[in-house]
Amino acid sequence: MQTERHLVELAQQKDEQAFARLYEEYFDKIYRYIALKIGNKMEAEDLTQQVFMNMLRSISSFKWQDNTPFSAWLYRIAHNQIVDYLRKKSRQLTVDIELVTPLACSDDPVETTEVNIDYEKFVEVSGKLTPAQQEVISLRFSSDLPITEVAKIMNKTPGAVKALQHSAVSSLRRMLSGA
Repeated sequence: MQTERHLVELAQQKDEQAFARLYEEYFDKIYRYIALKIGNKMEAEDLTQQVFMNMLRSISSFKWQDNTPFSAWLYRIAHNQIVDYLRKKSRQLTVDIELVTPLACSDDPVETTEVNIDYEKFVEVSGKLTPAQQEVISLRFSSDLPITEVAKIMNKTPGAVKALQHSAVSSLRRMLSGA
């Protein structure tokens, strides 16, 4: 298996297969990150595609910094796309009719409905967290990133990320239990 560094170097040399491997590796993670932040599946798909278009356009200027993973750069692009999207959206009068919902775990419509209701409640209460707490929850659990990578993406120490995660999870637990 090729290392991430090698794939990035090949992609910087316009190797289409390397770019495709990076796309496959990160698409779902970036999509989940964006979808959780904006709450609209179709828009999240569009923004995710835009992230990878931006990656393709600017990968030649990517430079490795210390032990910072390539994904930190990619999540920064995604974050900037989200900020731009939300800025434009705040100027428009629109109503989201489609919340992001998890994929059905089974063919049982009752179970699927229960999962969707739980997810909608989670989306509702997670919106009450601080922006930093929302970011940590999104990166850690939606994108399934380790603490060290989240710390690099957010320009925080691993300890600060752990503290934010702890306070966010505690707040979510309290809000979801109704206490």
